[in-house]
Amino acid sequence: MTQRASLAVPAIPRGLFLLSVLYGGMVPLGGFLGAKQVALGPLAVEAGIFPFLTLVALSSAFAELYGKPAADRLVRLGFVPLVVAIALALFVLQLPTDAGMYPPAKEAFPIIVGQSWRMMAAGIAAYGVSVTLNIWLFDRMRGAAGSSGLGAGVRGFIAAALSQIVDTLIFITVSFYGVRPIGDLMLGQMLAKVVLSLVLVPVLIAIFTRLARTLDAKDVPGT
Repeated sequence: MTQRASLAVPAIPRGLFLLSVLYGGMVPLGGFLGAKQVALGPLAVEAGIFPFLTLVALSSAFAELYGKPAADRLVRLGFVPLVVAIALALFVLQLPTDAGMYPPAKEAFPIIVGQSWRMMAAGIAAYGVSVTLNIWLFDRMRGAAGSSGLGAGVRGFIAAALSQIVDTLIFITVSFYGVRPIGDLMLGQMLAKVVLSLVLVPVLIAIFTRLARTLDAKDVPGT
């Protein structure tokens, strides 16, 4: 038996692997989609909220299935794709633009991809604090005995709503304090995020937990 063959390969549950891959993809996506403001009836919110709420739901599902320590590690590892995406965006913006590039795209690209250093710092800080807080709240409401009587969807909504309020406070303050009035902007963003948390997060948690459990069951012999 060769040394390569004798090495034990750790088994990674398929559900855990899928949720981790989805999580890593959502982390940098929020910054790019945030360049568009969307109108949802009377609510106005930046489109980055959709991948960010997906992150929140994924982290809650991760905590529900694999425990808070694993979910906390997932958040910390999420800084890797976030920082790499920012670094690559800055690098690409410094490269010369092809003269034959489609003119509207040439003008729009720096606006969509480029962000001020304050917004980049705000995004990193808001991500780390708010998603970590979401996991802590979600797990705390589970109760010391393992169940507080609240379902994962209810706990997910409460944790998401509170963590999104904190996310907004951090991001708007760091990005725009001293540049523009932020009071009305904060209130509007908080309201929109709480409403979207109620509509989306419980559904996403249910989808992710069910999908992961189904995939993990396939790793059990005889299933």
